[in-house]
Amino acid sequence: MNKIHPTAVVSPQAKLGNDLEIGPYAVIEDNVEIGDGTFIDSHVKVARYTKVGQRCRFYLGALIGEEPQDHRFKVGTEAWTYIGDDTIIREYVTIHRSPFQGGITSVGDKCLLMGFVHVGHDARIGNFVTVANHTAVSGHVIIEDQAVLSGYILIHQFCRIGKIAMLGGRTIITQDVPPFCMLAENNCICGPNTIGLRRAGFDSAHRAIMRRAIKSYFFHGLNTKNAFKEILKEKKTPEVDHFMEFIKQTSRGIMSGDPALCVKKD
Repeated sequence: MNKIHPTAVVSPQAKLGNDLEIGPYAVIEDNVEIGDGTFIDSHVKVARYTKVGQRCRFYLGALIGEEPQDHRFKVGTEAWTYIGDDTIIREYVTIHRSPFQGGITSVGDKCLLMGFVHVGHDARIGNFVTVANHTAVSGHVIIEDQAVLSGYILIHQFCRIGKIAMLGGRTIITQDVPPFCMLAENNCICGPNTIGLRRAGFDSAHRAIMRRAIKSYFFHGLNTKNAFKEILKEKKTPEVDHFMEFIKQTSRGIMSGDPALCVKKD
């Protein structure tokens, strides 16, 4: 059975799963779907056109699927916000839907968005992503699986953060951060995200291959074409392929590397 506080405002048009808990003064609007076992704390608003997976947890004051902060938005536009299974959204997080008909803002499975994080319209966040307090994810940003973002980061519109990347706190992201890289607090790539690779199950041989690929691209003074030639002299792996393909597809360019901070050890 669902446990819904009598002060909560829940639209009769919302589709509610089983074993939900909805706290005091929460608001669930029309055209909302909420999966089984989800907890919604007091003063949370789940706005229209939002679909929430199973076993999620939304904490005090979170605002999910609200109208975007965009001059192009017109009232009545049907655009959806998707939240995956087992995702935790902490206090006062804001997630906005798209201003475009049929547009999507999405957060994947098993993500953790800490307090006061903002996710702008049309952003796409993958699975197992962690975003720390006060980080602002602008519109159309893409964050791939297992990335870790520290606190107080500002990410420009249309930037991409690659798989298992790690971003230091207080950084300002104006270009793409490739997969498996670590970005230091001086806004420069400093090497591979070694701890993230270990946690993801990469053995020492695969970590070494990725480390050499990242060093070839960022720290050997080569242009992209020659860096790729050097990388391809090594044993190819799916991770190296993804690293290079991510770079090839950039539209905003790639954040620069700092040889002085280059990680020396695995």
